[in-house]
Amino acid sequence: MDFGKTNYRRICVFGGVYNNYLALSALLREVNLLGIDEIFCLGDLGAFGPHPNRVYPLLVEGKVRVVQGNYDNSIGNDRDDCQCGYTDPRDNYFAQISYDYTKANTSREFKDYQKALPPFIKFESFGKRVLLCHGSPRRTNEFLWESTTPTHFLEKLCHDYQADLILATHTGIKWQRNLRDEKMFVNAGVIGRPENDGRTNVWYTLIEFTPELRVEFRPLEYDYRRLAKEMSEEKLPREFVDTVLTGWWTTCLEILPGKERAKGKF
Repeated sequence: MDFGKTNYRRICVFGGVYNNYLALSALLREVNLLGIDEIFCLGDLGAFGPHPNRVYPLLVEGKVRVVQGNYDNSIGNDRDDCQCGYTDPRDNYFAQISYDYTKANTSREFKDYQKALPPFIKFESFGKRVLLCHGSPRRTNEFLWESTTPTHFLEKLCHDYQADLILATHTGIKWQRNLRDEKMFVNAGVIGRPENDGRTNVWYTLIEFTPELRVEFRPLEYDYRRLAKEMSEEKLPREFVDTVLTGWWTTCLEILPGKERAKGKF
């Protein structure tokens, strides 16, 4: 797929909806006031939260362009697990609970939508070639952490995939790095759950292409108490609910590198 030329001056990018339709709805209301040319989701529409089918109409009505994440590939193809890339038994235990719930409560129409999503999106705007993916361009469920990902590896990805800017997600924690030759890697964060920082907000990213490339991470407030209530009503694990209410991760912790885990409570 070539880098089709566009005239995007400002785009919104986010990852990991995780069934959090309340955060998605809040984001669409907010960016509607910001003069955005296009909205992109980097995948993982399901997991963690309640009511998967409430995400689907918001994406369609909001004209959100979506990259297929590992979760979307699994749900769309009725696989047995989320292909999340965890290796720890506790991480996989909770991942399976959220996956089984999401799969059982996702309509056939929404599954077919997820199955048809592209693995990446590419475009060029104001001379910058942009590649949007889920984990990395080479593997959907690859974890690229700020503390452990070498700069030379990110530069190789840009070279191999002929991109000036790579936008990814999957880890659930936003970060960015400037690379040689004015290239850049950005993890856009997720809107599905807090960032393990003791705050209840979630995060999305704005990219401006002119007059120069600029990245802005923006906090997003939403009705997290309502989300927690609905999660409890759906009998999702208390650990998931506690994360929404406190901003601290209680699951998916073993995958975190030491520096990232040290910033959390657990």
